[in-house]
Amino acid sequence: MTEQFDAVDVIRTKRDGGELSPAQIAWVVDAYTRGAVAEEQMSALAMAVFLRGMGREEIARWTDAMIASGERMDFSSLVGSGARSATADKHSTGGVGDKITLPLAPLVAAHGVAVPQLSGRGLGHTGGTLDKLESIPGWRAALSNEEMLAQLRDVGAVICAAGSGLAPADRKLYALRDVTGTVESIPLIASSIMSKKIAEGTQSLVLDVKVGSGAFMKDLASARELARTMVDLGADAGVRTSALLTDMSTPLGLTVGNAVEVQESVDVLAGGGPADVVELTVALAAEMLEASGITGVDPADALRDGRAMDVWRAMIAAQGGDPDAPLPRARESETVVAGADGVLAELDAYRVGLASWRLGAGRARKEDPVQAGAGVVLHAKPGDRVRAGAPLLTLLTDTPERFARAREALEGAVVVAREHGGRPEPASGGRGVVLETVR
Repeated sequence: MTEQFDAVDVIRTKRDGGELSPAQIAWVVDAYTRGAVAEEQMSALAMAVFLRGMGREEIARWTDAMIASGERMDFSSLVGSGARSATADKHSTGGVGDKITLPLAPLVAAHGVAVPQLSGRGLGHTGGTLDKLESIPGWRAALSNEEMLAQLRDVGAVICAAGSGLAPADRKLYALRDVTGTVESIPLIASSIMSKKIAEGTQSLVLDVKVGSGAFMKDLASARELARTMVDLGADAGVRTSALLTDMSTPLGLTVGNAVEVQESVDVLAGGGPADVVELTVALAAEMLEASGITGVDPADALRDGRAMDVWRAMIAAQGGDPDAPLPRARESETVVAGADGVLAELDAYRVGLASWRLGAGRARKEDPVQAGAGVVLHAKPGDRVRAGAPLLTLLTDTPERFARAREALEGAVVVAREHGGRPEPASGGRGVVLETVR
């Protein structure tokens, strides 16, 4: 087959700061997916994009080309048949203790909206939604498109793995970016996320863009740029899209891991749970419901009256899980205590996530197994008073030889400030979890 372009010419165009044409973009994404563009050539192009950037139209074309590499899902029959009032989805850019998808999907579904939540596994210090749910005995992540549609019709919510037919170009390019130092490129992050979400076929999408030490975006300016880019991509594709910028300077909730985060999610669905997890769950639910045309309701009511819990139990059971089964527990534990009296001023999200990963809750490579019971339990959050010798963190693992490296990861993670007539603000400056909204 004679190729339309030469990969080297495409690389040179972007290397020299030029704009890739629609035809160049369509060709290079397709040719890379089918193997006509070599890995080292796409590596060079990804680095050129990382260094030179892309304009709005380029990013939109790149996203379209990624979508065109695979199938597009269609949930319109759910709305057309009256089974559900609308379809809505949420995506998080990844954080530490970020179990929000677990209570959020059933909470939104409890209001009659179908929530097709295609999720992933953890890699590095950020946890994966599927890893968390797989700690529930019997639960399975792999569903066919037909099974997804049936579950959305009957239950209203599904959390599962994306099929191999959805944006295969992204799957291949994501793995390449991970080993070439180009993960942090905003055009490549935005097109990666939005190609899958647009191909998924949902009517509206709410993005949770994390900001802080435990997130890919460390500062508000870069988080705003990523959020704006993704919201524009959604609008260009006809998907109603908005983004919440949310704090990830400290872990969400009081648990980081897999089974421990499932238990905390169940606590939220039962009307309890940590205040920051409830705040973000309700804020995202309200945004998803508004995008679906549902206003004048307080999503928290469905947490208090048990409707969201009913959907959770049905969702877990529909995927083979036992919602009443005991969750796995780690065989070993070790406690980190406060060294002095004072106020916990900082608890660094990245370092806590790294410790959880080293304890066995995460993976360094896609094929690595995870421990269901491993992780970290927090006994205090920034702003809390602590006493010398009081527990701050409990480390959990099945393999006690991991404790030493986990403790190393936590060096500098905890800052206890002495009180001198006033209570110091936490590192976040006393803000709530939600920092800004981008529409």
